[in-house]
Amino acid sequence: MVKTSQIIQQGAEAIISLNNNQIIKNRIKKSYRLPVLDEKLRKSRTKSEAKIIEKLKSIINVPKIISIDKNQIIMEFIEGKKLSDNLDNLKNKFEIAEQIGKETAKIHDSDIIHGDLTTSNMIYVENPEKTTEPKLNKKDQNINNLKNKITVKQASKRSLCSRQDKSTAERSEAVKDNNFKIYFIDFGLGFHSKRIEDKAVDLHLIRQALEAKHFLYWKSLFEHIIKGYNSKDKDKILKQLEKVETRGRYKNH
Repeated sequence: MVKTSQIIQQGAEAIISLNNNQIIKNRIKKSYRLPVLDEKLRKSRTKSEAKIIEKLKSIINVPKIISIDKNQIIMEFIEGKKLSDNLDNLKNKFEIAEQIGKETAKIHDSDIIHGDLTTSNMIYVENPEKTTEPKLNKKDQNINNLKNKITVKQASKRSLCSRQDKSTAERSEAVKDNNFKIYFIDFGLGFHSKRIEDKAVDLHLIRQALEAKHFLYWKSLFEHIIKGYNSKDKDKILKQLEKVETRGRYKNH
């Protein structure tokens, strides 16, 4: 349990502190703005970020919000490794990248744009706690065995299910088999959007981040992210991504 209060990150928009195992995010005042406008903007953006996190909490792994007060959000501290500092050294780096793609697709299919999609805003938690079933007495074990036999019979009757159903079941099992979790953090630049362009730009950001921070593996990592990115609009978004990257190359020349 972390008890000491300390600033762990200070950016242009906010100061992030760790206190009593809680993350405290305070939006910074901007002296170049009128005080009334500054207060209004900081309050609005704090509220917007909190709403996005609340919306995503049942869709992907995000920190739990403890409280919101004007320009401050207090969230749970996720004890894990920041991916930007550790991804290159993890043996399952490509499996992690594929999972990042899956989670990003869920975010985009909820019409939410992260706005700062980098490995600096992802926390890797290895071997997350799993719920353990209580031990059963002999009577309950016999009942369980009977239920299992019935389940097997029912399963055999459903063996002619469609390929699509089978594929969905296999994907669900694959997610259960992961011995890690990826938490997405810092939605300070996040916003709601249905635009294909905005979703493509999000992918472009993670590509740039990989190239800058994980240059030894970035191509393979990004390929695995795209592999996992099973958005309903995947084809359209990837087509737009090509245009976004072309514009980026043009600006660099």
